[in-house]
Order: sequence, then structure tokens, then C-alpha cells
Amino acid sequence: MDEAETAATARARPRSGDTGSRRGTRFRSAIGEWGGLGPLLRLLILTQLAFNVGFFAVLPFLSDHLGGAIGMAGWLVGLVLGLRTFSQQGLFVVGGALADRYGVRPVVLAGCGLRIAGFTWLGLAERSWSVIAAVLLIGFAAALFSPAVESEVARQAVVREEEGGGPRTGVLALFTMAGQAGAFVGPLLGALLLAVDFRTVCLAGSAIFLLVLAGHWKLLPQHIPGRTPTRGPGAIRGLLGNRRFLALCLAYGTYLLAYNQLYLAVPAEVERAAGSQAPLAWLFALSSLLVVTAQLPVTRWAAGRLDPRRSMTAGLVLLSAGFAVVAVARPAALTGTAGLAPVAGFVALLTLGQMLIAPAARAWVPDLAAPGRLGLYVGALSSVSGLTVLIGSAATGSLLDADLPAAVPWLALAAIPLAATALLPRAGKP
Repeated sequence: MDEAETAATARARPRSGDTGSRRGTRFRSAIGEWGGLGPLLRLLILTQLAFNVGFFAVLPFLSDHLGGAIGMAGWLVGLVLGLRTFSQQGLFVVGGALADRYGVRPVVLAGCGLRIAGFTWLGLAERSWSVIAAVLLIGFAAALFSPAVESEVARQAVVREEEGGGPRTGVLALFTMAGQAGAFVGPLLGALLLAVDFRTVCLAGSAIFLLVLAGHWKLLPQHIPGRTPTRGPGAIRGLLGNRRFLALCLAYGTYLLAYNQLYLAVPAEVERAAGSQAPLAWLFALSSLLVVTAQLPVTRWAAGRLDPRRSMTAGLVLLSAGFAVVAVARPAALTGTAGLAPVAGFVALLTLGQMLIAPAARAWVPDLAAPGRLGLYVGALSSVSGLTVLIGSAATGSLLDADLPAAVPWLALAAIPLAATALLPRAGKP
């Protein structure tokens, strides 16, 4: 009996231990994938985990702090969140270009230092201008270290694939899983510390990045084999002339705009349904657990059936469906557990969409990037996306504040990712 017949027989005769067996298989699969990585890839993936623990200990509670303790209007909260995303995603192109020019280590260390300063400043800030400045510094810190790490992970994944180590999407799926594991632990840590105050949450985030800085000072190599500094003019001109890459950036930006609603639309809906922000940490935990447990199986399923364009199309449709779920339920004005169920459905569909979109987009970039400019192109992917979020966040903040029928804002949000499917370029290399 071959493997396909064995699998079919197993499906035909389910056993009570099948669920545990499948979980064990997924766990062994992740361990096997991790075991096949070299020391540098392991360090970079653990870096993503640590970054997100510190980041997500603070960010989920930022909008409530801005609207409550600082007293900002809804449109200004949306603008601040958009500025944070733009100063991070929008300036990734700077961090990516610096990583191409100077290497990964100095850019990562500088970013960690700025993140420490930004979180400390945010914890102490009491005026709107001071909060905005701290948030911009926090975003720019990530604009330094994240593209450096992401571009090197992508480069190492391509090298590993060319050497017969497996599809690059497997490495990028592990990278996504590590980030979501951090996004799972971070909000829970932040929720515990929020019992003291928001300042304590920010200082804890600073302490985490101080540990990351110390660890990378010791462990990150001064020189990474195969990566040489890239100089020369014309890189930006070539990027701006790459229409397929720019189309990918715009489509990816609509995904980030949808994802940004976890910090804007979702907290407002949770407050309405539950009367507090308490369930918010559990919704972030739901998203992270889904990615940690299902990212590798979803990536392997997609790799065998879908090219990058189809994978991203399916993900964008799922995002649209998530917004539609809340739009359908919102006119009933349900509260309590029943009121939280639609927003939990949105989070689940958003997360499934993310699992299809993020690895596919990251795996696609090396095929579209100019030689020696992967850092620049990885950064530009986020920069163009960050500009999309900056423009869209203030608009969605105003939309949520406007006196409109309850379903209308969510229906408008549902239309955006659906329209973005038309922006995706054709799949494959140029």
C-alpha cells in the first residue's frame, strides 16, 4: 500500500487519537523544519520572536491610552496609529538600503537602541506632541532593524532552496510563526502589566529590547558569508520602474491596512460589545495561536497548489469575508459573548488570510528584486504599504467616528481587499 492509499484508509477509519496525532505531526513538522536550519537563520527567527514580544506588549493598548489618558479624538488616534505604521513600514526602504550598504549587524543594533529610547519616552509622555514624537521614534527603530532581518532571512531562504534544503516558503513560514508567537506572548504580558499602568508596560517593552540589544551585540556575526556591501547609483530609479514589484506593494498595502484594524476598529468594537478592553488580549492570542499551530500546514498546502498570485488572492478574499462577518452582525447591536463572536470571526479570517499572504509576498520579492538590492526591495515592499496605511488609517478612523449605519464602515472596509485582488501582478520571475 503506497502513502496515498494509507492516508485515504486513515481518513476512512477515523480513530479517537487522530486529533492528537495530527497535532503531534504538526509539532514534529515544525521541529523538523527548525532542525534543518543553520545557526544564522535560527538566530534571525528568534530575533523576530523577541522583537514581537516587546512590541506587542505595548501596541494593542496604545489606542485606548491615546483616547483615554491623553484624550485624543478618534481621527487623531487613527492618524497617530497611521504615523506609527508609516514611520515603521514607510521608512523600511531606508533600513533596507542601509543593510545593503553596511550589513545587518550595525543596522539591527542601532534599531534596538532607538526602540529602547522610544518606548521609554512613550511611557513618560503626557502631551499629544510628545506622544507623537515617541511613536515616530518607535516606528523608525523598526524601520532599521526589521528590513535588515527580513531581507537576510529571505536571502538565506533562497540560498537554502538552491542547495536543495526545501522551498523558501517553509523558512518564511517559520519566520511568520516566530513573529506570531511573540505577538501571542506580548499582549498577555502587556495585559498583566497594565494592571499597574501604561508606563509600566512601556518600560517593560524597553527592558525586552535592552536584552535583545545585548544578545545581538554578542551573537550576530560581524560579516555574513555571501553578503557584500552594495554601492552605486540608480537603485531607486530601477525600483520605481519595476511595475510588477510596485503592483505587489500596493496589493500588500491593502492587506496591512486591513491588519491595522486590529488596533483601530477591533478595540472600538470590543469596547462596544464587552464594555471594556479586557477581551482584546485574548483576541490577539487567538490570532497568534492560529498562526503558530496552522502556518506551516497552510504554507505547505498552498505551496503545492497555488502560485504566489493565487495565494495572495485567496488571502485578500478571506480578509474581505472577515469584515463582512462583522458588517452582517453589527446592526443587531449584540453585546457580551454574542457581541464578541463576530469580531472573533473577523480575527480568525484575517489571520487565515495573513497566513496565505505574508509568506507568498516575501517569497516573491527575491524574484522581482535587482541583484544585490534585496534589502532595498524588502524595505520598499513595506514602505509603499506603509504609505497606503498612512493614507487609509485617518480615513478609516473618521469612518468609524462618523454617524453612519452600523454596518456601513465594515462594508467599506470589506470592499478594499476585494478590490486589491485586481492589483496583483502576474506570477513568476520577470
